[in-house]
Amino acid sequence: MLAAYTMILYKFFSKDGIKVLTAESSLTQSDHLISDNVHSDALACAESQQAVNKGLFNYWRFRIMYSMMIGYAGFYMLRQNFSAAMPYISSELGYSKIQLGAVISAANIIYGVGKIIAGYFGDRNSARFLMAFGLLTSAVINFTLGFSQSLTFLMSMWVLHSCFQSLGWPPCARLLNHWFSPKELATKWAVWNSSQQIGAGFMLLISPFIILHFGWRYLFLIPGVLCVGLSIFLYNRLRDTPESLGLPSIEHHHGLNYDDPDKDLPLTELLVKKIFNNRLVWYVCLANFFVYYVRMSIFNWAPTFLREAKGSSLYTAAAQSAVYDIAGILGGVCAGYLSDRFTKGYRGRVGAVFMVLLSIVALVFWKSPSGSVSTHFFCMIGIGFLITGPQVLVGVAASDFASKRAAGTATGLTGAFGYAGSSFAGVGLAIIAEKEGWDMAFMSIVVAGILAAFFFSLTWNHRSRALEKS
Repeated sequence: MLAAYTMILYKFFSKDGIKVLTAESSLTQSDHLISDNVHSDALACAESQQAVNKGLFNYWRFRIMYSMMIGYAGFYMLRQNFSAAMPYISSELGYSKIQLGAVISAANIIYGVGKIIAGYFGDRNSARFLMAFGLLTSAVINFTLGFSQSLTFLMSMWVLHSCFQSLGWPPCARLLNHWFSPKELATKWAVWNSSQQIGAGFMLLISPFIILHFGWRYLFLIPGVLCVGLSIFLYNRLRDTPESLGLPSIEHHHGLNYDDPDKDLPLTELLVKKIFNNRLVWYVCLANFFVYYVRMSIFNWAPTFLREAKGSSLYTAAAQSAVYDIAGILGGVCAGYLSDRFTKGYRGRVGAVFMVLLSIVALVFWKSPSGSVSTHFFCMIGIGFLITGPQVLVGVAASDFASKRAAGTATGLTGAFGYAGSSFAGVGLAIIAEKEGWDMAFMSIVVAGILAAFFFSLTWNHRSRALEKS
């Protein structure tokens, strides 16, 4: 399956039939081409160099993409294990839903603030280093969680873990904006975003086996060791920008006739103009608050909800939760493709439609009878498909409305709003579910979906300035 997925990615990035080159051999061919054509006319030389650049871009874009995907899947493995372990932490250590929800909420608040800080530093520093360092430190801290004995230690280490988890998203946003043009950004972003579902889905699928054969503590120990190795892999494979390798910018490579009028602004002034004084970015932030409330409510509580309210077994609940993540891969790619090709870069239109449909499916899931395994199964597929599309488009829209230079900070800010929503999905939903029952909890999810659609609709007629000019 992994080999097949790799081949699909290969064809996706080399669809013009050009063979993917190694960096070293391509550079050697480039030198030979220039040397052999030194006495040819300037046009032939330029065409030869363009062909070499095309091959190099194909190679590096493919390499950057699969490296980011593998690395970010690792970040999500180190997060999904906590929700899989929650029922066993609760029973063995005697913690209530509210106590565990407080751990989730505290971690999400720190994660959200961390994304803003990481975004700012990501716009100024090496995305390659930040992402590898974040994964390494997250892995080491995750390993120590396997030795938790008290709520204080558990909360302290999970919050610290979230600080370094925040170094995953902003570097990826920067890399995507530097290696992929606005005309294709949403589709490529969605392909990268599938790494979240791959990492989380994989963790959910193997967690029952690990728990039954080794115990819940190994849900932290095994991924921790694995991701130390992945951090070394990341640092080896990633590169920050095409220009750092002697290649032209992605806009120049794709022939976009757009010269950013703010390209020479100091970064701080750029951030104020493009982000903090930009109402479109704030609309996207508010949409993301409600998107993440819905997403993380399902992400964190679906296994518990299915077991307590719908009577699912351990394996059935795990499988139903896993299809949510797997369906999200298709939903993200579909939303990205629709916004790139069908709406021509108007991300808000696709986001609004997806969130309205999501609210309807969540309502069906809530009202479905206990024991209706097939209904729960298809509802989880529908929710996973529909929630991931808007989640993808939030990051793309924020980058579109800010600029490539401010992409890390813009997506960090939207991410902070997202994880504010996540904090409500942690302790807030836990309080509602424990005090008022699952009916009120799901009513809040449906209402949040409708509010997310509303804020997406406020950006209905807006898209990237580069697309407007080109």
